[in-house]
Amino acid sequence: RRRQSLEFSLNFKVVTSTTIFLLIVGAIAFLFIEFNNYNTLGPSTLSDKFIKAWFQSVTTRTAGFNTIDIGKMTTAGLFITIAMMFFGASPGGTGGGIKTTTVRILVSSTKAILQGKEEVYLYKRQVPIELILKAIGVLVGSFATVILSTLLISLAEPNMDFIEILFEVVSAFATVGLSTGITPDVSTWAKLVLIGTMYIGRVGVLLLMASLLGEPRPSSVHYPEENLLVG
Repeated sequence: RRRQSLEFSLNFKVVTSTTIFLLIVGAIAFLFIEFNNYNTLGPSTLSDKFIKAWFQSVTTRTAGFNTIDIGKMTTAGLFITIAMMFFGASPGGTGGGIKTTTVRILVSSTKAILQGKEEVYLYKRQVPIELILKAIGVLVGSFATVILSTLLISLAEPNMDFIEILFEVVSAFATVGLSTGITPDVSTWAKLVLIGTMYIGRVGVLLLMASLLGEPRPSSVHYPEENLLVG
């Protein structure tokens, strides 16, 4: 009797490989940046530094726990945390962010463009153009949400550091739960902005737009193509 080979879906391969890559890169980045920071990893033993850096990389995916004082991290450490929170978890779970599959599609699409290819492939499978457009829509919508929310809170709280405001906004958008500690001190208006940002991040940019604008209808009109200068 022949054994059936175990075949994993494309989604499983992309999610697993991208998640592992981001976890490793995040842990290395945290370890390198915060290694000598006395307020975070500095006083810990070498083994504890590795463990804390790994945990910090994992918790940015949506866990919301921390073993170091987020408010005492360096600016570079906060920026890495912001990036990891923005990338987020994987689709199908409770995590937020733009999702690992979106990141992988965008990276693969960029690679295909640089190589002069017209198709995008992942693990010997072609990615439909509809998914690429959705990934771009998620990225643009997410950037717009974060930028607008950060701008509104910056106007309401002019005396607070920009990097801390951006951190709180991305943490809310990605439904992570990490904080530098400024949220209790912001105004009611700023808190309402954070609540709205968290709601948009939890529901999803595309789903929210679809619910507001209605189901997209295929157009029966097709116009001729024309090139533009890009970049």
